[in-house]
Amino acid sequence: MPNELIVFLATAIGSCILVGLTIKLSHKKSWYDPVNERKVHSGDVPRLGGVGFALVFVVAAGILVFMAREKESAARFIPCLAGLCIIVVFGVLDDFHYMRPLVKLLVQIAAALCVVLSRYTFDRIFYFNETFTAYIPWFKWAVTVLWIVGLTNAINLLDGIDALAGGISTIIALTFALIFYFFWQDRVAELICIAMAGSVIGFLVFNVPFPKAKIFMGDGGSQFLGFSLALLPLLEEQKTVSALPTLYAAALLVIPIFDTTAAVWRRVRDKQPISTPDRAHIHHKLMNLGLSVRQINAVLLILQLIISVLVFVSLKIQGWLSLAVLGIVYLLAIAFFAFIHFKNRKVGSPHTTS
Repeated sequence: MPNELIVFLATAIGSCILVGLTIKLSHKKSWYDPVNERKVHSGDVPRLGGVGFALVFVVAAGILVFMAREKESAARFIPCLAGLCIIVVFGVLDDFHYMRPLVKLLVQIAAALCVVLSRYTFDRIFYFNETFTAYIPWFKWAVTVLWIVGLTNAINLLDGIDALAGGISTIIALTFALIFYFFWQDRVAELICIAMAGSVIGFLVFNVPFPKAKIFMGDGGSQFLGFSLALLPLLEEQKTVSALPTLYAAALLVIPIFDTTAAVWRRVRDKQPISTPDRAHIHHKLMNLGLSVRQINAVLLILQLIISVLVFVSLKIQGWLSLAVLGIVYLLAIAFFAFIHFKNRKVGSPHTTS
């Protein structure tokens, strides 16, 4: 049996078992997600599903690195594991007790610094043959910290309906696995991406809206998921450059990035704190147009698949044509978000007219 299949099945089954146990414990302890005007669910639904798949992924990633990497390389990965643990622990604490946005931001920056100080950083913006940021160390550190903190929050904001954040993250993780396999032949990084996909699949067994989710991932899970996705493109073991230039990695994650960018713009425009919640994210807008949770998932997952294919093609061809295909990805995302935005303005919902 190929190692890829073994890792996928082991993490999926392990995650499924741990999430199932979390559901039982949550019902026993009444650890439920609160229902309010921003939520789209009703009833008592546990919200600690992220603990199960986070634990499985951290253990799997640690085993893969320490079994296959040299001692020095494996030791270098330890702070990354520490960063992952910091994110999930404080995220779970936030699920139980409200944590001020500034405190959360400082925790996320601290976790991101664990990665950066381990020398996992972006080195290129868009070209493959030059390291534009290598001559300005503080710039690549700043870009990487912004990337990690931004994505940690972006996936958290995207986690608004059943299976959406998990589904999109699974597609992205598998795309990263294919990139590592075909373009960099980094087996360990490939298997880590597969481990992440398997871990999330084990959670999705209980989170799909058929007929409704049995558990949510919670802030601990969604922030952990965002942090993990931000880490994946930095895993290349070449000593000179990171696996992906920044703009290619960002293109693959353009849906959560654009959704978060729009959210920040709305709040700045309306003179509201950036941390102010609302019901104007992309899934809310699609819901406002009359789509069901299943239909919203179908639309956004298909869009993510198209984006993943285009990014993969752009990496395959390289050169200026590669940048042209990459530009198509961004233009496609802009067109989609603009279309949904203006359709919502016509509908005129008080919650989604931004």
